[in-house]
Amino acid sequence: MKKLATLISATFLSATMSTGAIAQDTLALVVSTLNNPFFVSMKDGAEKKAEELGYNLIVLDSQNDPSKELSNVEDLSVRGVKAILINPTDSDAVSNAIRMVNRTDIPVLTLDRGASRGDVASHIASDNIVGGELAGNYIVEALGADSKVIQLEGIAGTSAARERGEGFMKAVKANGLTLLASQPADFDRTKGLNVMENLLAGNPDVQAVFAQNDEMALGALKAVQASGKQIMIVGFDGTDDGLAAVNRGDLAATVAQQPELIGALGIETADKILKGESVESYIPVPLKIVTK
Repeated sequence: MKKLATLISATFLSATMSTGAIAQDTLALVVSTLNNPFFVSMKDGAEKKAEELGYNLIVLDSQNDPSKELSNVEDLSVRGVKAILINPTDSDAVSNAIRMVNRTDIPVLTLDRGASRGDVASHIASDNIVGGELAGNYIVEALGADSKVIQLEGIAGTSAARERGEGFMKAVKANGLTLLASQPADFDRTKGLNVMENLLAGNPDVQAVFAQNDEMALGALKAVQASGKQIMIVGFDGTDDGLAAVNRGDLAATVAQQPELIGALGIETADKILKGESVESYIPVPLKIVTK
């Protein structure tokens, strides 16, 4: 019996140590949706960097649903992960999830989209305001300050949509562009197509479109091609599909982010935090406008 008790004790100790070792080495990434090439690239960058630095990475998909996002974070907060990286579905809604994690010792980092409230150790993203302004200025340079434009907006409530719109509107006001319409299409290709079809019907004299991501730009492209009109379209993100469309001459330009780098920097920053190193509260990721 003594040998059996010793064996059981040793087995339990081994299992406990194993669980602890896994917990120490585990980070988590909660992505707003994996039904978007940009966020898939972000995930890929995070996974590569996590492997390079010796971490196990759990990736959970929130499917663009704030309630699913909250459930994902609740699950992670009791699984022993050492840091949680969140790409929010909504900058306001994610605050509840972040505040919940703040009651633990788990640091939270946000990627691409920020959070309105809650304690975030670091935010890693492109400067979306600058990007939106780049898009507007490019349209001015190509077509002139008297051009008539339409904007396709992303998901309302996200920092990316708000900031890209803010930057674009700075260029509109500074250069005297005529904004015919600005309507959400939720960063979605199919919605970009449907919304653009409706906007074309009501604004036949539009000369250029700024879509706040490449997915909406590609949807708008289909609507424009079906109409037979010659309309400049500028996207945002620099996804593989977006860049390919620019190279074909279908899209005039895209403001290129580096989603893989955002994911990789997220893991690097989490690693520094866990090692007790100081990090910046905002880490900007360079972007540029890409044309053919």
